Amino acid sequence: MSALRPARPEEAELLHALVQRAYAPYVPLIGRRPAPMDDDIAARIAAGQAHVLERGGAILALAVIEARPGHLWIENLAVEPAAHGQGLGRVLLAFAEAEAHRLGLPALRLLTNARMERNRAIYARAGFTEVRESEEGGLHRVHMWRGLDGTGEPAP
Repeated sequence: MSALRPARPEEAELLHALVQRAYAPYVPLIGRRPAPMDDDIAARIAAGQAHVLERGGAILALAVIEARPGHLWIENLAVEPAAHGQGLGRVLLAFAEAEAHRLGLPALRLLTNARMERNRAIYARAGFTEVRESEEGGLHRVHMWRGLDGTGEPAP
C-alpha cells in the first residue's frame, strides 16, 4: 500500500538523488540539466511544498507543489525510474488536485520542456491544456493548465 506524506528534512539528500535519477534521461534530450535537478529540495521541504509517495518504507516518488494566487503550481513530479509504469504519476496528480480543492484553488498549472514529448502526452491525457510556450534561460518551455471547475479554459 502506498502512502503520501510531507517530506522530512532528513530526506533532502535522498530526494535530491531521486530527482537526479528521474531527470537524467532528459539531459541528452534537451542538451542540459532540467531545472528540477537543481532545485533546492531542503528549502522545498522547509516550506512544506515537498511530498513523498512511500511504499513499504521506500520512497518511490516526489511531488513539489506550491499554492499560488488562483492555482496550485506543480513544480516537480519525479518518479523513481524502476517504478515507472505503476501509475505513480497519476497518484501524484490526483494528490495535487486534492490539495488544490482543499485550498480552494480552481486550477493546476505546470510547465515542461518542449522536447519532453512523453511528459506532454502524459499531462494531456490527464486533462491538461497547453496554453503557451516560452523561452526561459535557454529552455523552450510549455506552460500547461487544467481547470478543476470544468470550464476547460485558463482563468485570466
